[in-house]
Order: sequence, then C-alpha cells, then structure tokens
Amino acid sequence: MDLELHNRVAIVTGGGMGIGKDVALFLAEEGCDVVICSRTMSVLEKTAAEISKATGRRVLPISCDTTDMDSVNRMVEKTVEEFGRVDILVNGAAAPSGVVRNSIEFAKDSELLGDLDTKVIGYFRCAKAVAPYMKKAGWGRIINIGGLTGRSSKVMSGMRNLAIVHMTKNLSDQLGPNGVTCNIIHPGVVDTPHIQELYEREATLQGKTPEQVEQGYIDATPIRRTLSPVEIAWLVGYLASPKSGAVTGESIGIDGGLTRGIFI
Repeated sequence: MDLELHNRVAIVTGGGMGIGKDVALFLAEEGCDVVICSRTMSVLEKTAAEISKATGRRVLPISCDTTDMDSVNRMVEKTVEEFGRVDILVNGAAAPSGVVRNSIEFAKDSELLGDLDTKVIGYFRCAKAVAPYMKKAGWGRIINIGGLTGRSSKVMSGMRNLAIVHMTKNLSDQLGPNGVTCNIIHPGVVDTPHIQELYEREATLQGKTPEQVEQGYIDATPIRRTLSPVEIAWLVGYLASPKSGAVTGESIGIDGGLTRGIFI
C-alpha cells in the first residue's frame, strides 16, 4: 500500500536510537525527508548517516533539549529553513519506562517532575512549535509515543502517559479544523537496548535472571513474543499518512495483546 508520504517532512524526537530510529528509517523508506533530534549529537550523526545511506533521503540530525522551549523552537525553525515545511511530528523523546519505578518511600519528587517535564511538557513544547506551520499548510500529523504504564498502576511514572492521552485528545479537537490529526500509541515490550536494561533492573529486584524476566513478559503476551521496533514504525507510518485522515484523538495500544483492560 502506498502511504503517500513521498517528499513529506518529518521530525522524530528521540530519533537517534531504539523505536525512534526505526520510525525515522521507515518514514525515510516511504519517501520522507527526516529530522532526528535528541541531546546526543554523536548518536544522531551516526544514525542519520546510516538512514540516509540506506534510503537516499535527506536525514538531518539536530541536537535538541525538549525541556527547553527555546531549543525546541530553534530545532523546528531549522527544519523549516532546511526543508521549507514540516508535515509530521513524532514525539518520542523521553526516559524509557520512566524514572520513578519504585515505592513512594524511595521515590524522589525531582525525578517525577523530571519525567513529566521531559515527556508531557516536552511533547507539548514540540507540538506548540510545529502547530503554526501545520495550520498554515492546512495539513499535519502529530503522533505521540506513550506507554502501557498509562493503562495500569504498576509504576508511578505511568501518570505521564495518561497525561499525554488527555493532551492528545485536546490537540485533536483544537487542530482538527485545520487538517491536523493527533494520535497516541502505546507500545508494549519492544526489543530495544533500553528494554534489556529494564530486564536487568527488574531481575535484580525480583531475584531472577534477565532471561527469566523477559520470558515472564513473553508468557504474559497472547502472541507469545516481544515486539520488533519496526512494528511500531509501521503503525506510526500509517498514522502519519494521508490515508489516516479520519483517525484522530485516538489512544492505540500496540502490545501483542499484553493489556488486559477493555477500552471503548
């Protein structure tokens, strides 16, 4: 299926590695020129070179701190300066799984505030910066990467994902009349370097091996496997395309059936 993304311009925050890297690669494969951002320029430059070589598309690495509105504005202005437009924003810059994962006795308010500032307000800053360009063009796509912890009470940092669901719905109301859609997706257990670190942390807490922790997630997932990052990228690609124009304000789980809640 042609996703009609040829010559679109996409920004992927957190695009240097993990899910963001695969999202940037898939969008480039579909014909987008892509801006990837994070705080670490060396990682961005390496990823940009890899994707550009593989796809033949322009991939521009820009160092950006999404906790700083001025930094975000400069990143978006540089995107428009280089490409003349911005059509797609994929918000993914955040600490994977959240920082505050322990009990309230040991949780630090500064860590929780940092989680919210980076992911919730960070996503807000990026959406605020691209919105004027998308509204002027009469077309745009904003896709927020959430997380399953927003659908459970497992970790304190999960509140950030719930907050993004609310923001996504609000933005879909505000921007819909201008041809801009906004959706959020909640990945399940995805094979990235970060998930391996999570296995190791949980193994220490549970007195298990990382392999046993991983197997526990697999056993709890109806499709009996973890997910590949490219599977997340495929869903992002659809939501970024003109073909998804009737889908907005939605909160979509992509978790192999791991979530047991029923959402209507």
